Amino acid sequence: MAVALVASVTSVLISTHVRAQKPATTAPAQVTNLLTQMDTAANNRNVQDVVGLFADNFTHSDGLTRQTLKEALNNLWKRYPNLKYRTELKSWKPAGRGVQADTITYITGTQTDGDREFKLNSTLEASQVIENQKIVRQDILNERSQITSGTNPPELKINLPEQVRAGQEFTFDAIVQEPLGDDLLVGAALEEPVKPEGYLNVTTANLEALPAGGIFKVGKAPQNTANQWLSAVVVRHDGITMVTQRLKIIGTR
Repeated sequence: MAVALVASVTSVLISTHVRAQKPATTAPAQVTNLLTQMDTAANNRNVQDVVGLFADNFTHSDGLTRQTLKEALNNLWKRYPNLKYRTELKSWKPAGRGVQADTITYITGTQTDGDREFKLNSTLEASQVIENQKIVRQDILNERSQITSGTNPPELKINLPEQVRAGQEFTFDAIVQEPLGDDLLVGAALEEPVKPEGYLNVTTANLEALPAGGIFKVGKAPQNTANQWLSAVVVRHDGITMVTQRLKIIGTR
């Protein structure tokens, strides 16, 4: 059975949340206006308006360009035509000729594949530099996506550090929270480097029988500092759950 990864495409939109007491009321108009325009354009699936909020020469921590951003959004909205976006401002501060805004975006929606419906819930934290009502730099700080399907999808608890050092071992567990009874679990754990191609290509997973309780893996971070997407897929007769989280890789001491 193949299950498509989704986290790779949820990262293409902004998210913001300010640490000031009331950031939305104290932030410059260019920040609040841009976030409102972004949510409106994304909720209307207007890819030209979304891309138009990014500067021609903008840079992205994952290597995205305006063109790959546009392609990723079109692919995502084709699969999930009713996504809803809500962005909150977390903090802001002056940055050179513009403003640095830290945000969090909540993304929800459904996809129908045959007679099965898949529900998507994602959160994306990002930091962006805004100049002249355009995003000139965006860095993804954290992200988590969950896809569920069926009448009783497994409830998973994910154990994964937010960051590890290059070359360091880490544990990745997806623990089923409710009693299993006689249920047979199948699933898989996946690890992918975060790169522009991952936003455009669908990854599949070959599911195997799981030991009772879920997925328990030990991984090793790459020697470089390329972030990774870690995913767990767990399936039983009455439901499917897939969770993807970003693992940040930092330099060695």
